[in-house]
Amino acid sequence: MNILVLNSGSSSLKYQMIDPDAGKVLASGSVERIGMADAVLTHRAEGREPVKVSGEILDHGIAIEYVLAVLLSRNHGVIADRREIDAVGHRVVHGGELFTRSVRITDEVIRGIRDCLELAPLHNPHNLRGIEACRDHLPEAPQVAVFDTAFHGTLPPEAFLYGLPYVLYTRHKIRRYGFHGTSHRYVSERAIQLLGRGAEGTRIVTCHLGNGCSAAAILDGRSVDTSMGFTPLEGLLMGTRTGDLDPSVVLYLMGKEELSMAEVSSLMNKHSGLIGLSGVSSDMRELETAIASGNARAELALDVFTSRLRKYIGAYAATLGGLDAVVFTGGIGENSALVRQKTLNGLQFLGLTLDSDRNATGTREREITTADSRARAFVIPTDEEGVIARDTRAIISGTPT
Repeated sequence: MNILVLNSGSSSLKYQMIDPDAGKVLASGSVERIGMADAVLTHRAEGREPVKVSGEILDHGIAIEYVLAVLLSRNHGVIADRREIDAVGHRVVHGGELFTRSVRITDEVIRGIRDCLELAPLHNPHNLRGIEACRDHLPEAPQVAVFDTAFHGTLPPEAFLYGLPYVLYTRHKIRRYGFHGTSHRYVSERAIQLLGRGAEGTRIVTCHLGNGCSAAAILDGRSVDTSMGFTPLEGLLMGTRTGDLDPSVVLYLMGKEELSMAEVSSLMNKHSGLIGLSGVSSDMRELETAIASGNARAELALDVFTSRLRKYIGAYAATLGGLDAVVFTGGIGENSALVRQKTLNGLQFLGLTLDSDRNATGTREREITTADSRARAFVIPTDEEGVIARDTRAIISGTPT
């Protein structure tokens, strides 16, 4: 079975062709700068030379045409006919309270995704464009939506409600939704396997650390709390986002700096976090290089980052009533031994004893705590596209996800 997995952004389209039965990625790539004359498609296929194509790609429909053309290419492709694409799985950022699991896309589902546009105005419209483009170019292929928020649909009210008048929740659906759900779901399921037991009774904290960062408390395999909230701005310090912030700071800044709503939103989402504190970069690799050169502000940014993360792990251990495992994933979580070291140092009281050699060596999935550690810490590379492909296969074959 061939599943085309799509992640449609405002000016980009990322894709993978996956055979979920064999667990293989047959081809992958991206289209960048959609809407511009110098758009670029980058494509890689198993056993083929990588290819890069430039051209005028004015919308997502044309981007899909380019993707299909390269997938069908004699020299670079992996299929001979577009009918060999059995289904399309789409990453959709926000499902609101309507969608707490992956669903086959119908007209009713599209209306539901549109109803969530106010909750994710920067993401859902572009996700819909990808869906509509596939309807035009792959009319026979069933489509499935896999939502970033769905895994957190199990949050109890005490975790998802804010301390606002309840009527604002009922009227405007202001609540914690959480994001990165597909990643948290994958790595928590994998951690349960590595623990060698069933999901029941497991207490796991998963840490998705990239340019965007979030932590989740996973009890019995279900998300019961998570750091991102109504939007992806809340929670951990991130590459360019503030994370947790006293709400009064926003009002104070708007008055002192005479900022509009749009300007203060840009400040908090695009110019804060690691880049704002360090003045160096939002990229953890560049910060670590600066720290090695003696840059004090870069080191300060790292300290704030790991302190916030350590605080969330401790809080979630309390929420879970104990701790069996911590998981690090995402670009920073998988690749920064320094972040993992600084985060876990001080958490020995939770039974986490770091093995420095394991932490510093290796590039793939592994345990980084000592053999006698009461709780275990893992590095687990995430596989969101694989989850989307497997959910898509299950739904079109009528198997419960």
